[in-house]
Amino acid sequence: MPGDPEPRYVLNRITPTEWVINDQRYPENDPRHLVACVYEYAETEVEVVWLRDLPLAIRYSDAYQVLEDVARMQDSSRATRPIAIPHLPPLLAT
Repeated sequence: MPGDPEPRYVLNRITPTEWVINDQRYPENDPRHLVACVYEYAETEVEVVWLRDLPLAIRYSDAYQVLEDVARMQDSSRATRPIAIPHLPPLLAT
């Protein structure tokens, strides 16, 4: 994410056609460190294998869009306020 001194999620190229997305919040030996594996499916398309339960697409036009979606999802989860639950008075026993 632009402006972040140390972004939480980073995209690392493994081979010319494969990347992984890592969560910097966890150490490398922690299974939660790996978020996704990204594979080049075609010249203008990549396929994602999610290693976390994320409601995101499995195909994107490039690996950087995958990273942007993961970062956007993390930001949106922090941006919402708690939902107020209305409280009702106790029922009177008759």
